[in-house]
Amino acid sequence: MELEKLLENLSNAHGISGYENNVKQIMEDEITPYVDETRTDKMGNLIATKKGDGPTIMLAAHMDEIGLMVQYIDDNGFLHFVKIGGWFDQTLHSQRVAVHGNNGQLTGVIGSKPPHVMKEEDRKKPVKAEDMFIDIGAKDKEDAMKMGVDVGTAISMDRDFATLANGLVTCKAFDNRAGVAMLIDAMKQISKTKVNATIHAVGTVQEEVGLKGARTSAFGLNPDVAIAVDVTFPGDHPGISKNDSALEMGKGAVITVVDASGRGLIADRTVVKWLKETAEENKIPYQLNVGGGGTTDATAIHLTREGIPSSTISVPTRYIHSPVEVLSLEDLRSCADLIAKAVQNIDKYF
Repeated sequence: MELEKLLENLSNAHGISGYENNVKQIMEDEITPYVDETRTDKMGNLIATKKGDGPTIMLAAHMDEIGLMVQYIDDNGFLHFVKIGGWFDQTLHSQRVAVHGNNGQLTGVIGSKPPHVMKEEDRKKPVKAEDMFIDIGAKDKEDAMKMGVDVGTAISMDRDFATLANGLVTCKAFDNRAGVAMLIDAMKQISKTKVNATIHAVGTVQEEVGLKGARTSAFGLNPDVAIAVDVTFPGDHPGISKNDSALEMGKGAVITVVDASGRGLIADRTVVKWLKETAEENKIPYQLNVGGGGTTDATAIHLTREGIPSSTISVPTRYIHSPVEVLSLEDLRSCADLIAKAVQNIDKYF
C-alpha cells in the first residue's frame, strides 16, 4: 500500500494504550507479505520476523495512542474519565470523541461548566480535565449502560486524516501510527533484497504509559541492536524556540543522539555512526537530535538485559499529543528509506 494511504488507514484507526488490537490487525495484514512469520506475545506486542544470517535487529514502533477511559457514569448519564497517556488538558476541551462501548462505537463530546455561569476569576483559568465530562446523549446512567458503556470503556479522539498545503497532512495519533507506517514500508523495501540479518519488526503496546511493550519484547528477543521508530517535535513554529528543538519539518529523518537530556536515551555511538553514514551514502536528508524532553521505546530497549545498542529514527511532527498532529510526507518517506537502507547496510557495522 502507498505510504500516504497506509498512514491514513493507521491514523484513522482507534487504539489507546492497552487496546491496540484494531491497529495491530492493520499492521499484521500489511506486514505479513514481507516477513517469514508473525506472532503476538503475551503482552500483546506484534512481532514480525524476517529470518537471515548475521546479527539480529529489532525495529520497534509503538501502536498505541493517548486516550481516555471511563472512570464512572453519573446519575444523569454523563461519563467522567481519566487520561490514558500525556494529555495537555486544554487540548481536550470541546473535542468530539469515539466511545468504544460493548455494543459498538458511540459518538460523544467533551463538555464542562459553561463560562456564562463561572465566577470572574474561574473564567481566567484553564479548565482541568477532572472538571470535564463526556456527553453521549444518554438520558441517565441506566441508559448509558444500555448503550454499552461501563467503567473501563476506552475513549479516543474522533478525528480523520486530512491534507494541508505543501505536502503536509494532519490527523490524530500520528504518534505513533507514523512510525508503524514507516516500519511497514521499510519492511516492504527490505523484502526485495537479501539482508545479512534477522529482523524483528515489532509493533509495541503501551508505550505512552511507560514504554511497557518495548521492555518485555526486547527482553524476549534479546537483539544485537535496536532502532525505535517514532515521532519527535520540531522547533519551527510560533511559541517554541531553537533551545527547545533545533529540528525542522521538511529537513528529513531525525536520528537521536540524546533525548530527555540523557535521562532517557544516550544512543550508542556505533548505532548513530551507522545511521548517519547510511543516510549520507544514500543521499537521504537527515537531522541529528539532542533533546531535552520526551523519550521513546529505545529507552526501555537499551536498558534490557545487559544492554542493547540502540537509537531512534523519528519524523518531525508538530502538535504532538493533540488531535491535530501535522507532519511532512517527504520526511515520512526519508525515515522509511533510512530504516530500510540501514538494515541493508547492517553487516558493515555489527
